[in-house]
Amino acid sequence: MTTPDAHPLDDLIQALRRLPGVGVKSAQRMAFHLLQRDREGAATLARALDTAVQSVQHCTQCHTFTVGRLCAICQDEGRDAARLCVVETPADLAAMERTGAYQGRYYVLMGRLSPLDGVGPRDIGLGDLLARASQGVVQEVILATSFTAEGEATAHAISEALKSRGVHVTRLARGVPIGSELEYVDLGTIAHALSDRR
Repeated sequence: MTTPDAHPLDDLIQALRRLPGVGVKSAQRMAFHLLQRDREGAATLARALDTAVQSVQHCTQCHTFTVGRLCAICQDEGRDAARLCVVETPADLAAMERTGAYQGRYYVLMGRLSPLDGVGPRDIGLGDLLARASQGVVQEVILATSFTAEGEATAHAISEALKSRGVHVTRLARGVPIGSELEYVDLGTIAHALSDRR
């Protein structure tokens, strides 16, 4: 039986377990570290988390995270409005931006099709995407969904829906990672790299 004093610690551990990939032991280790060695860091984390929860929302145009109605990318007139890159999450958008190789606009699905989990086209905003891509401004839709079964199904569904509307659709290429040795690359990646060779 736990003592009344243990409840806030148990609550903290349970809260930390909500993070992806964090089990009981990791959550305990984090909680003990914050309370024993870094109380100032714990207070800073609590304030930052509270502020983010209160002020961060989804961009009304692309659905990434922002503090205003529109994110900085959607407000940037220098971005190429003729190209629209479709990603699954705001984290995917951030990864694309870190490359510095893409200067178009985005659409964040906030997920991917997964019939087994009850996630259908309406849940990922497919209707909004089709409407945005069909307004006559977008000339190319770049599908940058993950290469999982669900990501592939999502890309296929979007591609078919857009092609029927006459929109040019492309998909991120797959291939052997830079700096890797062929003998250590999985066979599926090698097969796709071979078929998509240029």
